[in-house]
Amino acid sequence: MTRSALVLGAGMVGVSCALALQKRGFAVTLVDRREPGRETSYGNAGVLAASSIVPLNNPSLYAKIAGYLGNRHPALNLSWRRAFRQPGWLLRFLWEARPSQAKARIAALQALTADTVERHRALMAEAGVSHRLRETGTLKLWRSEAGHDAARAEHDFLKRHGIESQILDRQGISGVEPGLKPIFPAGLFIPCVGSVDSPGAVTAAYAALFAERGGRIEQAAVTSLARHRDGWRANTASGSFEADIAVVALGPWSGDLLKPLGIDPWLDVERGYHRHLAPEAGASLSRTVYDVDGAFYMAPMEQGYRITSGVDLSFRDAPDDHRQIDGVTAAAREAFPLGEVVGETWRGARPTLPDSLPMIGEAPRNPGLWLAFGNQHVGFSTGPITGEIIAALACGEKPPIDPTPFRPGRYIR
Repeated sequence: MTRSALVLGAGMVGVSCALALQKRGFAVTLVDRREPGRETSYGNAGVLAASSIVPLNNPSLYAKIAGYLGNRHPALNLSWRRAFRQPGWLLRFLWEARPSQAKARIAALQALTADTVERHRALMAEAGVSHRLRETGTLKLWRSEAGHDAARAEHDFLKRHGIESQILDRQGISGVEPGLKPIFPAGLFIPCVGSVDSPGAVTAAYAALFAERGGRIEQAAVTSLARHRDGWRANTASGSFEADIAVVALGPWSGDLLKPLGIDPWLDVERGYHRHLAPEAGASLSRTVYDVDGAFYMAPMEQGYRITSGVDLSFRDAPDDHRQIDGVTAAAREAFPLGEVVGETWRGARPTLPDSLPMIGEAPRNPGLWLAFGNQHVGFSTGPITGEIIAALACGEKPPIDPTPFRPGRYIR
């Protein structure tokens, strides 16, 4: 008898879970309030981050805290109202940055990100969107002379973990990206990193592939989730959907659905913004670049050059605050010849757990309820492998990597 599955959330993680379960013979219904790829998965820098193996809350965070607190650094905007109302999560986030945890977290992230380009390459070929993939690497840039030491340290770190990189001086940077203005004395080129020209369109293409293979997509806001007989029922304003198993992949909204079930995943959010700008005549980039001191990505996209901001630690649904994106837009103009703003500024939210690792696995005491969220800044990269882990575990198969570091039980009791 065919088993059935509900996947709640049609971002990159949810769509990947739907495809992986479908591949194993499940009749899958994918449910989201919006069209696939229109929330968090729409707004990222489109990077397939095979080198993003260091969690945000690593031991170096402690030395940076003082510089962040005044909201003068472009990497972070902290709402003090949120901090005082929810101090427990922030304190746990800082506690999880202690040195004793770093090695295991780095190993877990490397396992999760190592084959992101290969997995996306295969899915893009199946979905007919291979033209959206760039395998041109990424460029990390520093504006000060101190960047030479930072680039060398990161190069050595990546080498110890089997990741190739190339240290560049000002001339070398111009050789790789002649369109950049010569304001960066130091850089690091990482060839294994891929990128796409529209992460939202790629997610939508994967969802279309799922539908072509017989998958069901329902656009509806899930209002509640409950056990139903031997399975699960998701309720919406327009009706209910039932299945043998349910996968919660709602990103920053996952906690809203789980808490009425008595499940608190310790999930919080990091807000972020992006803005598209047209290049000046003749100006171009071949790859995504990251300005370390400016704290922004600049990515060539279908819509223009996408500038992404740092982390905004405000309440998830608070009004927009454009101070960060305005600041990094000005900094991006210093680095590259940019013209008019294209379209409106976008704001989204990234789902974040205190240890900077996602939650992937079955919810304790809730058989058949699978959790796949908290992928933070690497959700677009790690969606495909997250889906494979969930599907393998749900079928009693050996997953592609050790899922232990991502087990829900580390925060849910």
